[in-house]
Amino acid sequence: MLDSQPDATADALIRGAGLRVTATRVAVLEALRDRPHATADDVYARLVGSLPGTSKQSVYNALGDFADAGLARRIEPAGHSGTFELRVGDNHHHVVCTRCGRIDDVDCVVGEAPCLHAPEGSGFVIETAEVTFWGVCPDCRAESEAEKPRGSR
Repeated sequence: MLDSQPDATADALIRGAGLRVTATRVAVLEALRDRPHATADDVYARLVGSLPGTSKQSVYNALGDFADAGLARRIEPAGHSGTFELRVGDNHHHVVCTRCGRIDDVDCVVGEAPCLHAPEGSGFVIETAEVTFWGVCPDCRAESEAEKPRGSR
């Protein structure tokens, strides 16, 4: 699942989030559909050639507006740039490659939200839990295996 409403048009999603539809917002949303876990710089690089006059600031603004409106989710794994995705509302988690920085989705590890439970007596009503797994992705593992001398495999 790339986003929470894959069949809805960009215009409908933006309007449904209570935002004004602009060419930049439509292009940013479409860029996130094509590349989940994109940074603002990734989105800007994708748009700069096809949407003349787009500024990096307008991309940052659109992404921030989407996150504030609940249309997108901002994740910020430690030591990595903030990334954005359209998969919202299902309390999924992420796995980050410690070599290349690739980020993939991981469905909730226990079941229904929140996947983890806070200690009793905190006074908080827990709504979501955010878990980040760290490891080496299949591509980096394969690359590492390919680089090993023949006798050490």
